[in-house]
Amino acid sequence: MTSTATRKADSIKLFSLATPQMRAFHLAWLAFFACFFAWFACAPLMPVIKGEFGLTAGQIANINIAAVAITILVRMVVGPMCDRYGPRKAHTALLVFGSIPVFGVAASQSYESFLFFRMLIGAIGASFVVTQYHTSVMFGPRVVGTANAATAGWGNAGGGVTQATMPLIMAAILMLGVSETMGWRLALIVPGVMMLVVGALYWKFTQDCPQGNYDELRKAGIEIEGGKKGGWDSFKLAASNYRVWLLFITYAACFGVELFIHNVAATYYVDKFGLSLKQAGLAAGSFGLLALFARALGGFVSDKMALRNSLNGRVTLLFVLMLGEGAGLIWFANADTVTLAIFAMLSFGMCVHMACGATYALVPFVDKRALGGVTGIIGAGGNVGAVAAGFLMKGVGSTQQTLSILGFLVLISAVCAIALRFSAATNEEHSLARAAA
Repeated sequence: MTSTATRKADSIKLFSLATPQMRAFHLAWLAFFACFFAWFACAPLMPVIKGEFGLTAGQIANINIAAVAITILVRMVVGPMCDRYGPRKAHTALLVFGSIPVFGVAASQSYESFLFFRMLIGAIGASFVVTQYHTSVMFGPRVVGTANAATAGWGNAGGGVTQATMPLIMAAILMLGVSETMGWRLALIVPGVMMLVVGALYWKFTQDCPQGNYDELRKAGIEIEGGKKGGWDSFKLAASNYRVWLLFITYAACFGVELFIHNVAATYYVDKFGLSLKQAGLAAGSFGLLALFARALGGFVSDKMALRNSLNGRVTLLFVLMLGEGAGLIWFANADTVTLAIFAMLSFGMCVHMACGATYALVPFVDKRALGGVTGIIGAGGNVGAVAAGFLMKGVGSTQQTLSILGFLVLISAVCAIALRFSAATNEEHSLARAAA
């Protein structure tokens, strides 16, 4: 950690809460975990919910699309809002107001109301953008890739935990004599309560940047890195940078695939291999649990590559991981036994999570003048990828064929990673900034 708490941290003291940087680190991943847990809490219960409402394959596809569609807009908005109002206010508001549709989906009585609240729940996926923004302003270039990837990865693990635990929570409720119709509804109250608790902790124990909160700093006339411009100005500046859109595509190909797998994996294992709801939840949950270390590993390796080859080392790593993801996804789609399918899923899952970490290890260096806009647009790319995958499955009509097609599309998108390469002057500037940190 730096010698003063008012500068960006140049190391991560994992077991410390003594500084604002580490409090932001831990509460950022915890907030994203709570949001991710709530975001996909419905997915492992879909076989039960499907029977409750008599859902068709087309309606389930609509629900999966709705779950990630609105996040595209909210992610683009919340990034610039972090520049304007600060990550503390943005994250707290997202947690508190985002809990409302979580409770709403538990009270749904029809396909239409379930679809409506499932769509609104997607807004909490924007928590990722705030998480990445907060760690980007708190940590210096030596460790920012690791900080971003670790907080995102541990937050993403909420997707794996919810796959494994929601069926168990429902089973525990059913053991109390509650009907199955009421059981899944009561189970969905748990993630809503979790969000409210974490929202209160975030408001009380974090601040916007090492120096303090944005509104107080602006009143004192103190310049804020990353928060110099807010709202529309930040968005326009980010949108004019071609590297933002290249990373938008790569993130669509890695995080978009991750979201798609979270939505369909449990049902895929039930339908194709005949697993029980609990078995399918555990199998699907193992994919999400890779985020506990794999995404952080992607950021860590990216930081190490930057020490050797500067920014272009980060670019090369992302390219290699995208190739591995595409090949592994095709393998998963063609696996004909449940054991092989799980092994293939974990193999390509490593590349997926590491690629997500490697992508956001590059984000802080794209344009520091509009950090919120850059973070928001690229983050939205992940949801564009998930929505596109949802429409692809709806058109193809087969999850297996959809997975194969996605694998080939990921291989093609790897070209965008190579196109990110930075000039020698930019690499030298980055090296000097790292040396001075």
